[in-house]
Amino acid sequence: MLPLAPDLAAAVERTENDPRDSVRAPREYEVVDRRTVIVACLAAVIGVAGGLVAQALVALISFATNISFYGRISTAFVSPAASHRGPLALLIIPVIGALIVGLMARFGSSSIRGHGIPEVMERVLRGESRIPARVMFLKPVSAAIAIGTGGPFGAEGPIIATGGALGSLVGQLLHVTADERKILLASGAAAGMAATFGSPVSAVLLSVELLLFEYRPRSIIPVALAASVAAAVRVIFNGTAPVFPIKNLTQPSPSALVFYAALGAICGLIAVGITSFTYGVEDTFERLGERFHIHWMWWPAFGALVVGLAGILEPRTLGIGYENISGLLSGTIVGRALLILVVLKFLSWAIYLGSGTSGGTMAPLFTIGGGIGAGIGWLAVSAAPFLGVDAGVSGLVGMAALFAGASHALLASIVLAFEVTRQPVGLLPLLLGCSAAYLVSLLFSRYSIMTEKLARRDAGVRTEYSVDHLAHVLVRDAASRDVVSLSSKQSVGEVRKWLSEGVGHSRGPATHQGFPVLDAAGLLVGVVTRRDLVDSSRSAEELLGDVVTRQPAVVFEDNTLRDAADHMVLEGVGRLPVVSREHPRSVVGIISRSDLLSAHARGWRK
Repeated sequence: MLPLAPDLAAAVERTENDPRDSVRAPREYEVVDRRTVIVACLAAVIGVAGGLVAQALVALISFATNISFYGRISTAFVSPAASHRGPLALLIIPVIGALIVGLMARFGSSSIRGHGIPEVMERVLRGESRIPARVMFLKPVSAAIAIGTGGPFGAEGPIIATGGALGSLVGQLLHVTADERKILLASGAAAGMAATFGSPVSAVLLSVELLLFEYRPRSIIPVALAASVAAAVRVIFNGTAPVFPIKNLTQPSPSALVFYAALGAICGLIAVGITSFTYGVEDTFERLGERFHIHWMWWPAFGALVVGLAGILEPRTLGIGYENISGLLSGTIVGRALLILVVLKFLSWAIYLGSGTSGGTMAPLFTIGGGIGAGIGWLAVSAAPFLGVDAGVSGLVGMAALFAGASHALLASIVLAFEVTRQPVGLLPLLLGCSAAYLVSLLFSRYSIMTEKLARRDAGVRTEYSVDHLAHVLVRDAASRDVVSLSSKQSVGEVRKWLSEGVGHSRGPATHQGFPVLDAAGLLVGVVTRRDLVDSSRSAEELLGDVVTRQPAVVFEDNTLRDAADHMVLEGVGRLPVVSREHPRSVVGIISRSDLLSAHARGWRK
């Protein structure tokens, strides 16, 4: 077990000049510290493991694909479309895979159902970033079976979920805090994505936008290290070539930029429809399962029938289909073939995913979005050549914009599209198109395809970040200087009488729930609450100095209200005496929860 101290928010400092001056005050905030270094080192190790896990999962998918469609034992990456299997085989193979995944979910862990990222988000929000160890093994195996038997999914969702489970498991074994465990979980998830696409920067951004729910150096640094190391591991196995190599793109003209922005808006609207349709399919399976008393374990088999039928009509819809994305972007898939591929890929993916199997969303959304963008781009090139539209850029914008609209991960979508193609010409069109998609998607739907499931489970999340008003207000500016204090020499009975009379102070003791206790020199001894004073087990003759049993929890004048709020939570109190750093037992004010709320309310006033 590593000698990690409690979380930063839970740490306190004590003045050591004189034992009598010992108080419990908020620890000085440090942007990074020794613990950040330790967590970063752990994250780097997780990055190596995440990169290897990603390679293992891709090999496992390839293994399942070769057995299912080629009848051979091999880990060579192949597409089911090239197997030239007969219609009956294309129909049966996905169903067999779905039955196996259903059994694994029923008797292994139901957490393997779905596309991975929402489940990881839920563990971050509700489960203190604890993911059961069995998920780390069952999720990749189930995904490999589902995809290897023709499931139209991407490997990135399961890899992200598996990497997150790996980071969470490390955090659980080392007994780190929930905050640090979240960082390790995000590090594992980022490592999985970076190792899949060779995209460390977008992996970090995706972690910020969907998993960390914060932007702090102590979080970003470990995640960035993990993603970088995982990307380096990928280079060892796959080289440095981009995942989706495409021809050199045309520099966009002003009119073309307007077109790309409009395309992004269209993709944002389509993304809303895709999210609604996918969860509508899920609801339909729920209703039919209840009506006909069919256990959810069998639902994926029905979804797999659609996968098989789509595969019979267009074999390229089967499997991950990275080669389809490259074909859409490079212009080798056009016209009727493009339309059929996009429609059937969408239907088979949405229905199979909605049935509750295991698989990712990123690659299917890239295929659908890339097809939409490329199709509209080719129409623009043919009908309005004066716009200067490049069909390749249009496909790239459509690919990223659809994912941005569906996931609400704007920055990750833009950078990911650049990292997988290495085409800097596309950056400005991507920025315009993805921003337009993000705007339109938010206007029509509050939740994304990632957060809709959380909202349905009453765990809705706001993936937006703003400045904490309390962190910019000092205690001295919000504390009350009119302090009602008691003497350590007063008896409990005397104070009880004083409380019952409600006199003796300009504000009246009835409005207070806690009182600083001072010694004969006017220095702070501790704090007593109204509950302490009315406790019937206490003798009326007992002195207040004897009632105080622990060192006083205080806050300094130059601390922020955020420091004060966190310290109240740590100490389990509703008020803190305010003291100066030079004299940590000289009370100069008091601050309560109501003072914090009042200060927070001022931050909302116009």
